[in-house]
Amino acid sequence: MAHNAEDREDTDLMIRVQGGDALAFERLVEKYKVALAGFCYRFVPDRGEAEDLAQATFVQVFRAAERFRIENRFRSWMFTIARNLCLNEIRRRRSRPSDSLDRLTDPAEGASGVVVPFDDASTPAPETLALRNELVSVVSEALQALPEGQRTALSLFQEQGLRYDEIAESMGLSVGATKSLIFRARETMRQRVKPYLESGKWDRLVEGGNR
Repeated sequence: MAHNAEDREDTDLMIRVQGGDALAFERLVEKYKVALAGFCYRFVPDRGEAEDLAQATFVQVFRAAERFRIENRFRSWMFTIARNLCLNEIRRRRSRPSDSLDRLTDPAEGASGVVVPFDDASTPAPETLALRNELVSVVSEALQALPEGQRTALSLFQEQGLRYDEIAESMGLSVGATKSLIFRARETMRQRVKPYLESGKWDRLVEGGNR
């Protein structure tokens, strides 16, 4: 059964979705659209394509609503669907790189109504923005270089805020294996980003942000 209030709320919404309640589905979309797009972005680092994959995930969630079981956690179930779609897309690209993501969503299924925006940050000074973008690029490249399992586990833990048991459920692993993946991912990220942080650029970014 659901383990906390948020889990219970999601389960209640999914029960309503199974009963044909469109408003309940819209609430789930509004609640998770940004997090889901961010998760997909870690697999396909293009914002527009990440949004398409997030939309495709919601379409699959809606289509598979009857298969959702109340003893499962909705977040784990949803991210499992998203992960599978992302991995399928990566494999499809390797076999047919010229294909478009357009086929992932079908407007007739209502997917065109799902909007997954990325929040716009306030614009800092040009020098600070350049350094910040460089740091983001370094971190993003380091994350993309991780093995898929480590990248997924770390993203679900740090960015989506899932608990170890939720991540384990989503990835079909034991809690111990999940903790190990996250530990190794963090250590690898730390080693990859360390030379940049020791270069002095980070100090200038901090100083610029404090002005």
